[in-house]
Amino acid sequence: MGKKSRQRAKNTTTVTLDPADLVDVGPREPCPCGSGKRFKQCHGKDRAQAADTFVVRPFEGLPSESDLIAFREIVPSGTAEVVLTGDHAGKVVNLVTLLPMAMPGLVRDDETIWIGLQTHASSGDPSRDLGHAITAALDTEPGNPIQLGDLMTDGPRLQDLIDTSKPIEVKVHEGFDFWVSENVEDPTGEVAAGLERANAAAAPTVRLESVEAAYWTQIGDRRYLRWVMPHSEDTLLDALARLHAAGSSALTEGSRLIGSFRALGVLAPVWELPADTEAADVEKPAADFAVALEKALTTEAPLTTEERAARAGLSSRQLTIR
Repeated sequence: MGKKSRQRAKNTTTVTLDPADLVDVGPREPCPCGSGKRFKQCHGKDRAQAADTFVVRPFEGLPSESDLIAFREIVPSGTAEVVLTGDHAGKVVNLVTLLPMAMPGLVRDDETIWIGLQTHASSGDPSRDLGHAITAALDTEPGNPIQLGDLMTDGPRLQDLIDTSKPIEVKVHEGFDFWVSENVEDPTGEVAAGLERANAAAAPTVRLESVEAAYWTQIGDRRYLRWVMPHSEDTLLDALARLHAAGSSALTEGSRLIGSFRALGVLAPVWELPADTEAADVEKPAADFAVALEKALTTEAPLTTEERAARAGLSSRQLTIR
């Protein structure tokens, strides 16, 4: 065998590494296998591929998909309990909109697990991000924040970890008092001060009871209803266009459909409400609108000229959240 052939054989030698040995390796560091390559170009390729994988509708198939999307994208403060299945069947995990410093999760002294949906970093599949955080939390000692290793391609998604046969009960909070358990000592007042700042920054938000995943909110002096809907984008836009062209897209007198957010594969139409509108004032109008929308969703006739114009206007007033 010539020198070049021997060199090629040396460079293609397979080295098996324990995944635990890879957790703390940075992407630009030498690969632990001894190849001489940077980690991201060698055994770290799986991590890069996992982070780059994009899933259009990551929470599809989960109970309360629309509420989970709202919690991740538009609701300031909320909690939702999910129940694990498999090896940890019956274990309760608390999914929350936001944790202090936007940390991905923590395990409290009482061993309860808290996982944040709104974090500083995420991959193209938020469901796998949450699955990764929960998996890390299960190996974290009580009283500590979780430490995330890099996302791997074979990691579980939220759909793989929770009991999807059970509904997810979501709860919206006025502030972030749930961050702190009752027995936390705060001799310097730092925790209380941090909570006060967080609470002051949270826009008042109420989840309607008459329909799913619709949230009244007040931002400054203005009030809105943001409603995350699970229908396909094209079908929903057609239905909204039919109602808008017929003059039936308003919820209450003085309200108007001003556009929509595009988030995690679905749309969240947004209505601006009169300045004195409370959440309770929108309950019945929202329920009535849901009935009208359902009828429009099942209409198969082609859009009229007026409806196509309305659809174009609604499409132009979309904002993508990623």
